[in-house]
Amino acid sequence: MKAVTSVLVVGAGTSGLALAVLLAREGVHVDVAEIRSDADTLGSGITVQGNALRVLRELGVWEEVAAAGFAFDSLGMRAPDGTLLAEIPDVRTGGPDLPATVGMNRPDLTALLGAAARAAGARLRLGLTVNGLAEDPGGVGVRLSDGTSRRYDVVVGADGIRSTVRRMIGIDTRPEPNGMGIWRIHTRRPAGVERTDLVYGGPCFIAGHCPTGPDTMYAYLVERAGAYADLTGRERAGRMAALSEGYGGVWDGIRADIAASDRVNYTWFESLLVEAPWNRGRVVLIGDAAHACPPTLAQGAAQGLEDALVLAELLLSAEAVDQRLFDAFAARRFERVRTVVEASVTLARWQLEGARDADVPGMMRKVSALVSELP
Repeated sequence: MKAVTSVLVVGAGTSGLALAVLLAREGVHVDVAEIRSDADTLGSGITVQGNALRVLRELGVWEEVAAAGFAFDSLGMRAPDGTLLAEIPDVRTGGPDLPATVGMNRPDLTALLGAAARAAGARLRLGLTVNGLAEDPGGVGVRLSDGTSRRYDVVVGADGIRSTVRRMIGIDTRPEPNGMGIWRIHTRRPAGVERTDLVYGGPCFIAGHCPTGPDTMYAYLVERAGAYADLTGRERAGRMAALSEGYGGVWDGIRADIAASDRVNYTWFESLLVEAPWNRGRVVLIGDAAHACPPTLAQGAAQGLEDALVLAELLLSAEAVDQRLFDAFAARRFERVRTVVEASVTLARWQLEGARDADVPGMMRKVSALVSELP
């Protein structure tokens, strides 16, 4: 008899939905509680690295991801005026039969995973969250925000960097700002944009763009973190457009789209790493609830998807729900995640400090080699 027959996943992001797919298709009763009433995500796109694509293939959504996004295998480095300085082959961290990277619209990825979760038998409940948890030796009693209560064998907090579940189970680790802020816009893709191109220099630390589909891309500018949270949509567009004046080439077209937009997104770079183990009793954290990093290595979503894959494997094979199960999860995930988080934070710090002797290629090779291995 299975030790785990019912699971509540709190949060319908990439890691939570991936876990729901993997468990539900094996007959586990899975509820997914998502506090938002819709699945839309304001902002931009997502850069999905090969090791994340490997998990998405396991979930059965790779073909849909490939159709919705834009695959590429190299990275371009440009001068602020748009001149191409180098074209660097990217590492296929998911294996030779998958592209190195797929850029796509973030809500499209969420929608694909949500559809896969429902098709597998998971129940997605939008506009709902957890108000209370009470564990006993046989399970977890959950009080939900609609006034109902249910019991589950395991509760999984996949509710993001400001996780409510993390706080409820007494883990006080909080996200830390890394000193950078990023402006993003999702916009039309010129025909010549067929991979991620980056500029290091000009008025920002990074100016970059990534294709997300046949006619779309997202563009971003990274500067020192500022107090811009209260700006209106038009004010955000004005700030991003002004920063973009320092860049030429494709940025001339992007700038016009920024100026006409009211959907420019601004966030700070933050990081978080909960020390192992990531559980308290039968409640366990995955994804950004347990670890988050600035997007300098584009590994945030990939590490959350890997969490889902490993935890599902362990839950489905468990003979008992006890600390040995969660220690096995931590043993397979913590050091890998810590390496990625620390490297991502270090890359951001080197840029902030203007370090000229930093071994950026060496750091990136180290992480690429690590995540190319199976989790």
